[in-house]
Amino acid sequence: MLTTILSIVFVIISVFLTVVVLMQEGKSAGLSGSISGMADTYWGKNKGRSMEGKLQKYTKIAAICWLLLALVLNLKIL
Repeated sequence: MLTTILSIVFVIISVFLTVVVLMQEGKSAGLSGSISGMADTYWGKNKGRSMEGKLQKYTKIAAICWLLLALVLNLKIL
């Protein structure tokens, strides 16, 4: 029973992680912005508060949860 619930949570986290990664901007957009001097804008200084900063934070949290769940499900102790 617990394995089934953890497997469902694992799939949900996998889908969430995929969506969050696809929503992020590419690195080329950040590179062109820093070359043209846009890195000193409000959003460049407060990247942690911007949407891109939040997406990066959610990606890290989801990836850690995904990895831990993968390890727990692979141990087969449940």
